[in-house]
Amino acid sequence: MTDTGELTYRRVHAASPELLFDCMTDPEHLAHFWGPAGMTTPVENIVVDLRPGGVFETTMVNDADGSTHTMRAVYGEIRRPSLLEWVEADVQGGMRTRVTFTDLGDGRTEVVTHQTNVPEAYRSAQARAGFATSLDRFEHYLSTLDSKRR
Repeated sequence: MTDTGELTYRRVHAASPELLFDCMTDPEHLAHFWGPAGMTTPVENIVVDLRPGGVFETTMVNDADGSTHTMRAVYGEIRRPSLLEWVEADVQGGMRTRVTFTDLGDGRTEVVTHQTNVPEAYRSAQARAGFATSLDRFEHYLSTLDSKRR
C-alpha cells in the first residue's frame, strides 16, 4: 500500500512571473538556489530539457560530506510564464510538482508549489523545513539580481 499525500507551499516575490519562470528553468539560475540549506547544485549537475516529456534532472551535493542526491523528473505541462509541472517517477507514487506563477499586478508574483503523490517521508516536518530553506535560498537569490530584471 502506498501512503502518499499532498503539500502546498506559497510565497510572494517582488519579481515578474517571467523572471521567476526563467529562474526555475535556467540551469545558470537554478545553480544559485536549488536544494535545501547545506546542499549545492553545480550548474553542470543540472539538465533542463524544457518541453513536455523533456528531462529535468538535478544532482545536489551535500556541503558537509560530499554525498549526492539526484532528482530525476519529466516535464508535463509548461506554460511560460504561468505554469511549470514535472513528475518524479522514481519517487514512490510518482510525485507530481506543479508550480504556478500568478502576477499580482503590483510588481509582485505569487508562486504556489503544489505537490501530489508525496510519500510520507517527504511530508515529515524535517523534510518540509528543508524545502522551506530552498524557498528561502530562492528569495535570497532573487534579491541579488539586478533590479532592472524584475
